[in-house]
Amino acid sequence: MVRETAERPALGAIRATPRRAARRKARRVLEGRIVRGIFFGCALVSILTTIAIVVSLVSQAVGFFTEVSVWEFLTGTRWAPILVPQSFGVLPLVMGTLLVSIIAGLAALPVGLAIAIFLSEYAPDKVRRILKPVLEVLAGVPTVVYGYFALTFVTPLLQKVFPDILVFNALSAGLVMGLMIVPMVSSLSEDAMLAVPRSLREAAYALGATRLEVALRVVTPAALSGIVAAFILAMSRAVGETMLVTIAAGATPKMTFNPLESIQAMTAYIVQLSLGETPHGSLEYNTIYAVGLLLFLMTLAMNLVGHWVVRRWHERY
Repeated sequence: MVRETAERPALGAIRATPRRAARRKARRVLEGRIVRGIFFGCALVSILTTIAIVVSLVSQAVGFFTEVSVWEFLTGTRWAPILVPQSFGVLPLVMGTLLVSIIAGLAALPVGLAIAIFLSEYAPDKVRRILKPVLEVLAGVPTVVYGYFALTFVTPLLQKVFPDILVFNALSAGLVMGLMIVPMVSSLSEDAMLAVPRSLREAAYALGATRLEVALRVVTPAALSGIVAAFILAMSRAVGETMLVTIAAGATPKMTFNPLESIQAMTAYIVQLSLGETPHGSLEYNTIYAVGLLLFLMTLAMNLVGHWVVRRWHERY
C-alpha cells in the first residue's frame, strides 16, 4: 500500500508534464501569431498610407489636368498660376529644385565620402565613437534652423565674396542643404565600407599597398553599390527638402542656372500657395497637387534607381 501510494504522484507528474509542454507550445504558437499579426499590421499601415497619398495627389491633380494639358505643364517655361495672364509651365520650378540640389550634391557628396573613408579606414575607435554622434546630432537639426542659418549667416558671408548676390539665392540654400545631407552620405557610405571583408584589406597590405591605396582602390570600389545608393538617397532627400529652400532660396520662379539669383523650388511653391488665400478647389489651388505629384514621381524615380543600383552591383562576401 505504501509503495502504491508513493508511485501514484510520480505517475501523475509524468502525465502532467506532456500537458504542460503542450500548453507551452500552444502559448508560443499564439504569441507568434500575435506578433506576426502586429508586424503585418504595421507593414500594411505603411502600404495603405502610401496608396492614400498617391490617390489623394492623383484625384486632385486630375482636376488640374482637365483644364491644363500635361504637355503645357511639363514643357512650359513660365510659371504664373496666380497672375494675369496665367501660365502653368512647371519648368522654372523644376530648374530651381535641380539647381539647389546640384549645389548641395557638389558640396555634400565629396565631403560625406571623405568622412566615411576616414571613419572606416583611419579613425581610431575613440574618435569614431565621438564623431558618429556628432554627425547624428547634425542630422537631427530642424530644417527651419538650417534655413535661417543660411539666410542670416551664410548669405552675408557670400555677399563679401560675390557683391552682386541677392539676399535670397540658390547658392546659400544649396551649400547649407549640402551640410544638412552630409550625415546621410557619410553614415550610409561608412556602413557599406565596413561591410567589406577585412581579408581584402589584409591582402592589399600584403602586396605592399598603402592605407590610402587600400581605401581608394580596394575598399571604395568594393563598396561602390552602397556608396552610389547613399548618393542617390541623399539627393532625393535634397530634392524633397521644403523649409530650407522656402526661407533661403526665395520665391521667384525663374529659368536660370545662375546660383547668385533668387529661384523658387517646387516644395517652396507648395508652401507659398498653401499659406495664401487661394480658394479651395480652384484651378490655382489644384496646382499644388500637380506640382506635388510631379515631385513625388521624381523622388520615387530616384529611390527606384537607388534600389536598382544596390541590387545590380551588390557584392556578397
